[in-house]
Amino acid sequence: MKTVQLSGSSRANVGKVDAKALREKGQIPCVIYGAGEQIHFSADERHFKDIIYTPETNLVEVEVAGKKYRTVLQEAQFHRLTDKLIHADFLAVSEDKPVSVHIPVKTVGQSEGVKAGGKLVIKLRKVKVRGLISKIPANVELDITPLVIGKGIAAGDINIDGLTLLHPKNISIVSVQTTRNVVAVEEAPAAGAKTAAPAAAAKAAPAKK
Repeated sequence: MKTVQLSGSSRANVGKVDAKALREKGQIPCVIYGAGEQIHFSADERHFKDIIYTPETNLVEVEVAGKKYRTVLQEAQFHRLTDKLIHADFLAVSEDKPVSVHIPVKTVGQSEGVKAGGKLVIKLRKVKVRGLISKIPANVELDITPLVIGKGIAAGDINIDGLTLLHPKNISIVSVQTTRNVVAVEEAPAAGAKTAAPAAAAKAAPAKK
């Protein structure tokens, strides 16, 4: 996983009034859990580009009052009308304690089913895994090359050394579904057979005098 930097300022007050005042200045109220105590701080909203507004899951090194915390984003809250970021929660991580995070799904190869006219459907863009931070990859690579129409990859098909996938084994991650183009191609010969039969019968019938 890639590490990104975030610089924050300690918050003396943690009430709603203080939080509102921070947001009006372009600052996002944040908190770090799991560091022995809750660390309340604020950070410039422009610095969340590589933390929230990205398909990747990154480690976040947060610096507050001269001290650095190695963290992962746990939750982001957005305004229900404007959709602007209003709060962020971070979890402090260490090398010897497992952590649960969401990591993106990346497909590689070209599916046989897609070549035949099917459609690739990615049902989960991210999967939740648990393990030591050193074992967590930047993404989960799924080789879709052998997938034919009607087949897919479920959570139970994915094995990542040192990690546990936190989804039911039967939940579908990606699949190849049929499309109208495939149905039309399959039905075309049958339609041709129906029109050929009367023509053959006409040739066999004796000519009228």
